[in-house]
Amino acid sequence: MTQPHTHASHPAIIKRLRRANGHLSSTIDMLEQGRTCLDIAQQLQAVEKAVQQAKKALIQDHLDHCLEDLVGPLARGQRQSMDEFKEITRYL
Repeated sequence: MTQPHTHASHPAIIKRLRRANGHLSSTIDMLEQGRTCLDIAQQLQAVEKAVQQAKKALIQDHLDHCLEDLVGPLARGQRQSMDEFKEITRYL
């Protein structure tokens, strides 16, 4: 049996996903109630943003911990390349 794969950031990511889940449930309720398309679109934007932020946090955490653990200590030039790679992923 494998060990659970957890990081310190996971509780915050879970919190974001629960928020997204709440927004999604509200969106479904709004559709069932016949709310305006504008209201529903705004709620869907909140769902999308919460999921996007959770994904971004997970990827950044993975780069900060798992990837660096895998490659080990880096030389100065390689360190800069790794830092630039991590920075550019913020735009995903």
